[in-house]
Amino acid sequence: MMEQKAKKGNELFSWIKSIVFALVLVYIIKTFFFAPYMVEGASMSPTLHNHDKLYVNKIIYSVSEPKIGDIVIIKGTDKRYVKRVIGVEGDTIQVHSDKLLVNGKQVKEPYLSKNKKDARSLGVYLTEDFGPIKIPKGKIFVMGDNRLNSMDSRNGLGLINISSVEGRSEVVIYPFKDMRQTK
Repeated sequence: MMEQKAKKGNELFSWIKSIVFALVLVYIIKTFFFAPYMVEGASMSPTLHNHDKLYVNKIIYSVSEPKIGDIVIIKGTDKRYVKRVIGVEGDTIQVHSDKLLVNGKQVKEPYLSKNKKDARSLGVYLTEDFGPIKIPKGKIFVMGDNRLNSMDSRNGLGLINISSVEGRSEVVIYPFKDMRQTK
């Protein structure tokens, strides 16, 4: 009888250890490697939509730097933002006649084609002219894909400290019918 109680006690202790280990592992993964994020607003439309749920790679920028085209999560003073990296330190950014120029060379932005078409139907450019802007050390320049409706480096967020970048968006996980990699 005493052996049965000891055996049940050992089994219960084993279960508790396993559950605690699993919770600690989930905490470590979520804190340092991957975390869920929910898009708020339409600034990245049509690439990302309001209430899309993403998985964010939080470790990528501890081994590399953000690159042009990356969709990143930025920690602001009161909230987080999801934006696309347009320029990195040392780059000179300019938009002229709805064309993005990085270091004097036009960058193709196929993810903007629907928004550019919509802007032209309104008789405006999707992205107003600006620049040239030279990106200093330790900073990046970001914009939303919905340029007519985005607070970004042009108009409120300013240049972003690389240390404020929490990670890179990897995949939309919800809604399930729209599950896809983000680019």
